[in-house]
Amino acid sequence: MAHVKRGTTTHARHKKVIKAAKGYYGRRKSCFRTAVQAVEKAGQYAYRDRRNKKRTFRSLWIQRINAAVRAQGLKYSDFMAGLKAANVVMDRKALSELAIHNPEAFAQVVETALKALDAKSTPAAA
Repeated sequence: MAHVKRGTTTHARHKKVIKAAKGYYGRRKSCFRTAVQAVEKAGQYAYRDRRNKKRTFRSLWIQRINAAVRAQGLKYSDFMAGLKAANVVMDRKALSELAIHNPEAFAQVVETALKALDAKSTPAAA
């Protein structure tokens, strides 16, 4: 059996981890053992937070919509119920963008929701 030197592959593996740890503080960026731990933990955080990011943004959109709707004299839950009654299918991201960048159009959407809420509540009272 021929003797195989593995210095090249080990060096490449170490170099890859050290490169991934670039920008870390203290030994975490230069010492291989601690860099391996730091890079592995960073990967776990990245995996977890790719999922959490979706929740965070949905929450942000809801807050923005709520603020814009309250300025129109309505609550978020009533607004969403009105949209559902009016068969308006818009996701929260689009509604949030509309509220920020085009308040006039958003006011029309709120009016649509209000009309649908009124129409929904009127037959029940009669």
